Amino acid sequence: MAAVVNKIRDKISRTSVPPGHHLAAVLNAKDTPLELTHRCTPTPGPDELLIDVKSVALNPVDHVMRDTGMLVSAYPTVLGSDVAGTVLSAGSSVGPAAPKPGTRVAAFASAFYFKGAPDYGGLQTRVVIPAYSAVTLPQRTSFNKGSLLPMAVLTAFSGFNSIGVPLDTVYTAVDRPGLLVWGGASSVGSAVVQVARTMGFRVYATASLRHSEYLQSLGATRVFDYKDTDVEGKIVSAVKEDGATLRTGYLAAGPVQPCVDILKELKGDATAKLASAPPMFDGPPKVEGVETTFVQPPSDPKERGEHMHFIFNVWLREKLESGEFVPSPGIQSIDGGLESADKALNELKKGVSGVKLVLEL
Repeated sequence: MAAVVNKIRDKISRTSVPPGHHLAAVLNAKDTPLELTHRCTPTPGPDELLIDVKSVALNPVDHVMRDTGMLVSAYPTVLGSDVAGTVLSAGSSVGPAAPKPGTRVAAFASAFYFKGAPDYGGLQTRVVIPAYSAVTLPQRTSFNKGSLLPMAVLTAFSGFNSIGVPLDTVYTAVDRPGLLVWGGASSVGSAVVQVARTMGFRVYATASLRHSEYLQSLGATRVFDYKDTDVEGKIVSAVKEDGATLRTGYLAAGPVQPCVDILKELKGDATAKLASAPPMFDGPPKVEGVETTFVQPPSDPKERGEHMHFIFNVWLREKLESGEFVPSPGIQSIDGGLESADKALNELKKGVSGVKLVLEL
C-alpha cells in the first residue's frame, strides 16, 4: 500500500500543475498522512499577500496538529507556519510598510488563526498571509535561512509581551537585569537570546555544552549544561557572583520546574515572572512569588495584527538589515520537498538538537 501511495505522490509531483493551481501537502483527517495534491491558487484579500513559497521550516506544533487535531477546526487543512519565498501579489488595501510584489520575504503562514482554512497553511507552493506577518529578507539571507525566522521571533516577542516586558525595552549597562533562558539552543531559545541581548538583558542560558560557544556568539552572557545535576545551583551562584538581579525567565524548551526553582531562589522580595513556550497541560506551577504564563500572541485580532506588524514590518526588518539579528539555529535540510513532509515531521517528532528541519520546494 505504501508503495502505491508513493507512486501516486511521485506522479503528482512530476505532472504539470494545472493553470491556476499549485502543489500542496494536505491533511484530510486527524492522525493520517499528509497527501500531495493540487489546490486552486487563491487570490489574496485586501490586506493579504500571496507568496511563492521556496522553503518551509518545521515546528513541533506541526506534528502535534497532524497527530492530535489540536488547533484544527476543520478538514482538509494545510499545516506549517514558517515559510520563505517571493511575494507574487498584494491585496488592494496593503499598506506601504508591507513588502511589495517581487520582494524576497520570510513569513508566518499559519492556518490555525483562520480556523484551519487551507489557503493559509505553509506546506504548499502558494500561500496567502496577512501582510503584517511578512518581513523583507536581505539579499545575503537565503530562503532556507529566512524560513527559520517567523515562528521563533514571534514566539520570543510574544513571551516577553505575555509577562509584561514592553517590546521596545532597552536597558543600559548600569541597570541591565538578568534573564534565564532554558532551552537556549532551540529555535525559540536562540531567538530569545538575541532579542534579550538587544533589550539589554544579561542572559543566563541552558543548553548542551556543544552549543555553548554558539549561544555566546548570539549574546548569552553565560551558558550552563542543562544535564548537569547541579545546574540550578550553578546558575544561582553565577548570578550572585555577577551581582545581577534575576526575576524574569523564558522557558523555550524543557521542564518548567527548574526555572521556577531558580527564580524563586533569586527573586528577593519581588514577584518573578516566567514565560513558558511549551504548553502546560496541568496548569502553571503554583509557587508563591513566581508567576508562570503560557506564551501566546494577543488574542484580539486587531491587537495581534499590531503586535505582528511591529515584530515583522518594523523590528525584525531593521535588525536583519543591520545584521543585529541572524537566523538561528542551524539548518538540517530534508530532501524531497513537499513529498517528504510526513517523513520530516516524523523525524522532528523523534527530537532534534540545535537545528531546525527545512524543506526546500
